[in-house]
This record gives sequence, C-alpha cells and structure tokens, in this order.
Amino acid sequence: MNKDDETLKSLLLELVALAQETEWVEFKENNSDPQEIGEYFSALSNSALIVGRQYGYLVWGVKDGNHEIVGTDFCPREKRIKGQELENWLSTKLKPRINFKMHEFLFNNKKIVIAEIPCADHIPVKFKSEEFVRIGSYKKKLSEHPEKEREIWMLLSRLTFEGRLTYQNLPIPELLELIDFSRYFELIDQRQPEEATEIISRMVAEKFIQAEFPRSYSITNLGAILLARRLDKFETLSRKRVRVITYKGCNKIETIREIQGGRGYAIGFQGLISYITSQLPQNEVISQALRKEVPMYPEIAIRELVANALIHQDFNMSGTGPMIEIFSDRIEITNPGIPLIDTLRFIDCPPQSRNESLAAFMRRIKICEERGSGIDKVIREVEIFQLPAPEFEVTGNNHTRAILYAHKDLAEMDNQDKIRACYQHACLRYVSRDVMTNSSLRERFSIEDKNQSIASRIIAETLNADLIKRYDPSNKSKKLYRYVPFWA
Repeated sequence: MNKDDETLKSLLLELVALAQETEWVEFKENNSDPQEIGEYFSALSNSALIVGRQYGYLVWGVKDGNHEIVGTDFCPREKRIKGQELENWLSTKLKPRINFKMHEFLFNNKKIVIAEIPCADHIPVKFKSEEFVRIGSYKKKLSEHPEKEREIWMLLSRLTFEGRLTYQNLPIPELLELIDFSRYFELIDQRQPEEATEIISRMVAEKFIQAEFPRSYSITNLGAILLARRLDKFETLSRKRVRVITYKGCNKIETIREIQGGRGYAIGFQGLISYITSQLPQNEVISQALRKEVPMYPEIAIRELVANALIHQDFNMSGTGPMIEIFSDRIEITNPGIPLIDTLRFIDCPPQSRNESLAAFMRRIKICEERGSGIDKVIREVEIFQLPAPEFEVTGNNHTRAILYAHKDLAEMDNQDKIRACYQHACLRYVSRDVMTNSSLRERFSIEDKNQSIASRIIAETLNADLIKRYDPSNKSKKLYRYVPFWA
C-alpha cells in the first residue's frame, strides 16, 4: 500500500522536527550518486535495528544542517545505471533484498523524495558485499566497529517474525480495511466492543497492532498473518498464502486446478479445510445394501497437518509458503523450514515452534492442539481408517513435508510402508501407556489371527531397522513378546 501525500507530508514534518540527524535518518538535497545511496541504504537499515526503529529514512530536499525544506532535483525513476533503473539496481546490490520504497511528492510546491528502508530483520544488510552502519551522523563500515556488529547480531537473535511491523503509521480507517477485527471477536467468542478505541486497545494488547504517532498505528506480522482480509495486500506476506493444487493422477503432469488462499490463517482456516476436503476423492462403500460415499482421509488428520504446516513454517525463508498438493493416491502438505525436532519423534515430543505467538493464538481458537498431541491424533485416525502410515520427511530444499496415503491393502504395501506403520503403531501405544504386541499389530493391519506370522515378519523387519526394541528382553516366551519405540 503506497502512502498518500498527506501521510508523507506528516512523516516529513516529523523527520525535520528531529533535533539533529540521527542514526536512522539522513537528509540530502540533490545527491544522486548510486554508490552513495546504496551505502546509506545498508547503513540506515542496520542502524534502524540498533535504535529500535522499524524503518530508516533517506530524505532528499532537506538541508543537512538546519533541516530547511528546500526541494530537490533528484528523480529516482529517471536515474539509470548502465541502462538499469536505480531502484532495480539497488535491489540487486543489497543482500538480503529489502523491501524499500521510494516516495515522491510535493510539499509547498517543492519536490521531496523519501526512501523508506526497513530495518535489518535476520542478518545485517550489505551493499556490494560490504555492511555499513551509522555512527552518530556518519556512515561507516560495520567491520570497523565490532561493538556495533555484536549489538546487531544480539538484537537479531531476539527479533521474532511475529513482532516485526508490516505496515506503519496507518489511520484507523485503513487499519479496518486491512484487518478483520470483527472476525477476531467471533473466533474468541466475545462480543465486539462498540467503541473503536476499545477495539484498538484490544488489538494492541494482543500485539496485532502497535500504537505509533498520535492517531496512527502499525500492523505486526502476527496481526496480518492471522487476521488479514487479503494477504496479497501485504507485500512481505503475499508469498505466505497457502497454495492448494489438485492433480489428475498420481504425478504432477496434469493439473486440474490451483488456487491460492487469500485471507489470514485464523480467519481463513475453516474455509481452507472445507475447500481441501471438497477436492479429495471419496471411497464408495456398501452399508446395509446402500451405497454411500465416505471420505478417503480423516478430516481430523488433515486439519492437524495443515495447522502444523502453517504454524511451524520458517517465515524467514522468502519466496515460498505452505502448499497442499492433492493426488489420486495421496495428499502432500509442505511448509518452508526444517523441523526443530527429528521427524521420527513427532509423535511423542512436545511441540517446538519458531512462531510461539502464532501457535498460541491458533491453540486459543482451537485450530491446533495445545498439549502436543496433534500428531498422535493423526496416527490414531489413520489407523482407524486403515490407511498406510503417514510419512514425514525433510526435503533437499529445506522444507518439511507430511504425506497422507490413500487406502492400500496390506499386500500392496512395500516394506517401508509396513515398517513405518509398525514403528508409528508402537509409538502410539507407548504414549498411551501401553505396548505393542503381535496381536495389536494384527488389529492395526486387519490381519487374521491365523496369519500372525505375517505380523511377526513385519515386527522382525522393524527390529532390524532399529526403530523398535523388546520391552522386556529377559522374557523368553515369544507369545508374550512386547515392543516399544527405540527411544523408549
């Protein structure tokens, strides 16, 4: 969203009212040297972080010493570097790329240009492989000031995705256009206050917005990712919209349809689940001489896995977001980031999230489990539906993927399917304060009692894979053998 002229004029007056140039503001009249501009972008971004500002500003059209507004001849959109537009050239030279904005407007018939530069958010910003910082009103190489470099890294280690600001200095009407406050009160099952000030106070307390200058507010990433009416209005979050792709067969050759979610995760979750389930194939069964369609996958499992993908993703990975792919024989749910715990321990370990505030709110509105039993529920529902065991994997491009498989008879499963199911069954029994036996595994696979040797072979292969162990090795009676996960 571009700032209107009135907002820019107010910002200009606030900046020139500062007593002197600060670490996060630099004034110029007509300096248009690209190298100098790039170095200032790096310095202002890094220094804004140090002084706790969400943005640094480079302002053209203001005298350096007395902050007199004199206007400028600088026109960033006309500036070319070897035929390349200045803004695009700067984007390619800044690492990591930052979402800076160049605003041009008139103030008392004088042209003003303001570059709005977001603060560094996960690593210091470099220009042409060199990091810069402001020391007072001077631009310096960061490498020459190790104390500033240590301070930046200390601050970056504390900075969470959820607390960063995505829009700054918005009046209340613009907030209401971007954030669905009414839906928030519905989700927490409370009456919406009549007074706007009470609503805003609640949003500030939830850390969805932050009070800024008088009568203006900024939206945090937390508020936007949960309650945005349209995520594509937030440039830094647009790629975090959920993609749902439905394919014709069991590969990606032919796509039936692809959609991208538009709303914040909290207010759009139920609609997302409803859409996914509408795209899933159904199984036809005969019950009391009547044919009826039943879901191929348990909805509880889909809800938990989709919620996990949203909550546990790594938001610092740019250009990628959660994705649900529906094939004729499986559904794959992928999110950016490597899990914080081993995929083999998903069933028993308490959840760990990079995004604790996001996870906490999703638990409050009962979208995900609070006690860390979400994956336990997935495994239990999969066993009830007699499906192959779900698979959890880390891909080569640092994503986490959960795969739900459609029904297969035991004879159609390969060894890995059987071993994975045996291990997960042992985990589920153990977290329920029980143990796996040949009998319980036969029930899991619907193996007839007379074919217990089939279950014995699966157990033996899972033992050889070091995924389970004997519960009581001293017991010599095979009929009484009991098994637990390798970590028990």
